[in-house]
Amino acid sequence: MTEERRIATRMGDGTIVRLTRSEIQADIEAGTAAAAKRAKLEPLTADEQAHLLEIYASPARFVGVDVGDEVILSCDGTGMKTHATRQQDMQSFEQWMGADLVELCVGDYSLKVVRTILPYEAQALHDAQLQMVVPMQYGVMPNLGLYSKPDGPCLNWSELLPLGKIDEARAAEEEAVEMAVEDMVKLGDAMWEAGADGLDWDTTGASGDPEFAAALRATEILRKKYPDMGVELGMAGEFVLGMHGKLEYDGVRLAGLWPHEQMLLAQKAGATMFGPVVNINTGKTCAWNMARAVTLIKPCMADAQIPIHPNVGMGVGGVPMFVYPIVDAVCRASKSFVELLHVDGL
Repeated sequence: MTEERRIATRMGDGTIVRLTRSEIQADIEAGTAAAAKRAKLEPLTADEQAHLLEIYASPARFVGVDVGDEVILSCDGTGMKTHATRQQDMQSFEQWMGADLVELCVGDYSLKVVRTILPYEAQALHDAQLQMVVPMQYGVMPNLGLYSKPDGPCLNWSELLPLGKIDEARAAEEEAVEMAVEDMVKLGDAMWEAGADGLDWDTTGASGDPEFAAALRATEILRKKYPDMGVELGMAGEFVLGMHGKLEYDGVRLAGLWPHEQMLLAQKAGATMFGPVVNINTGKTCAWNMARAVTLIKPCMADAQIPIHPNVGMGVGGVPMFVYPIVDAVCRASKSFVELLHVDGL
C-alpha cells in the first residue's frame, strides 16, 4: 500500500509541519466545527471545505487568485515600518509594495499619546498628503487602558476587578470612555482639516466592551459632522470581552459579540469599512485556523453594506504569530478570504 504524500504546511506559530492531504482535511473539518460550535453558526459547506483543502494541500510555494479577482489592499501602520522617514515609508508602500490605502501613525500608535502632539501630527499628515496619490488616513489604537492609572487619570479597573470592586471598576471604565470619545473627535477634527481621507480605529476592543463603545460613539459623531470622511473600524479579536458587561450601543449589549454582530453596529455607527479579526491558535495548523476564521467571518458578508477587509497579519486571519509574516501562509490566507467569502479587501 502506497504511503500518502506529505505536504509542507504551517502551524499557527510558523513552524513547518508535513501532513498528508487527509490530515489537512481533518484539520479543516475540525476548525470549522470549532467555530460553528463556539459562535452558534453553520459550519462551512462541503464544497467550501473542499476549496479550502485545495488551497492548503497545494505543494506550491506561492498561491494566488486569478487575474481580475484581485482586491484592495489597505495597510495600517505604514508610517513606522522601515528606517526611513514616515513620509518615505508611505511612499514605499504606495510605489514599491502596491498598497491601495496607506496610513500615517506614530510609533506608540495609541490615542492618548497622540492627543499631546496633535498639531504636529496634523502638520505631518498635511505635508505627507502632498506627496501621495493613494488615499491616506490617520490611524490610532483607542487603547483605553492608557486612560487608567498609572498612565492616566482613571482608577485602574484591572486592579479593581480582582478585588471584587465591580461598581468602582465600571465607573472608571465609563469615565475613560468619555475621555476617549472626546480625544477621538478632536483627533478627527484636526486630521480632517489637515486633509486626511479618513481615520482608522485600529485594534478596537482590545480593552473590551468599553473600548468598542468609545469607537462606535466617536464614529457616529464624526460621520455626522463630516459625511465624506472615511472611518475604518478594525477589531482586536473575534469576540468582544465583557470588561464592563453592561454597556450597550443602540440597545445592543456589546459584551460577547462575534464578527457579524460587531459589523452590524459598526455599520450603524457610520463606519465606512469594517475589519473583522479572528485570532490564531498557535498550537493548531494554519488550515485549522483558516477554516475557523472563514466560518466566523462568513456571516458578515450577507448583511454588509460597507466594505469588509478582514485583518490578515501577524497572529490573525490565518497568518502565524511571527514577527515577519510568512509569505506562503499569507498568500493562502488571502486567497481563502477572496475566493470563499468574496471579501472587498484585506
